[in-house]
Amino acid sequence: MDGLDAIKIIRGRPSKQPVIFAMMANAMKEDSDLCMQAGMNDYISKPVRLEDLISLLKKWAPVEKR
Repeated sequence: MDGLDAIKIIRGRPSKQPVIFAMMANAMKEDSDLCMQAGMNDYISKPVRLEDLISLLKKWAPVEKR
């Protein structure tokens, strides 16, 4: 099972949905489009740069209620 198969199963469940992003070795537009169409929330290309990972995590982190 690959990530695209897994996301279809996860998104097909009636439970609360997690944020899921792909880590792709190929950063071609067609690959990222395929992941987004399958139900991923976002993607990041490999090799992962720390700044990009931090930015992605901040983008999708839940906002705390104060």
